[in-house]
Amino acid sequence: MNRQQLIDYMQKKYQTKPDHPWEKFPDYAVFRHSDNEKWYALLMDIPAEKIGLDQDGRIDVLDLKVEPELVGSLRKKPGIYPVYHMNKEHWITVLLNGPLGAKEIHSLIDDSFRLTR
Repeated sequence: MNRQQLIDYMQKKYQTKPDHPWEKFPDYAVFRHSDNEKWYALLMDIPAEKIGLDQDGRIDVLDLKVEPELVGSLRKKPGIYPVYHMNKEHWITVLLNGPLGAKEIHSLIDDSFRLTR
């Protein structure tokens, strides 16, 4: 799944557009609930080593909220990492161009949306 496919999914399903709140990081995008402004997803391009990958360059990742009791088991899946930028007990980081398929990523987005209402 690439960045544009992800954005298209969230715009279509939740009618949310990316918000770019940081001038210093113009490619970072926050997705919020329209009614309460709470974040349900954070899309970033970060250096690969920030999540422990042994490669050069930047990668697209998505931070999502999950049930705390699922964090440990989800982190064992290829393509899911300890969260880069949020509370590590409630959030995970998903590698966009990694081994997870679109359906799995969509399901995680849907859960994050529900959990942040």
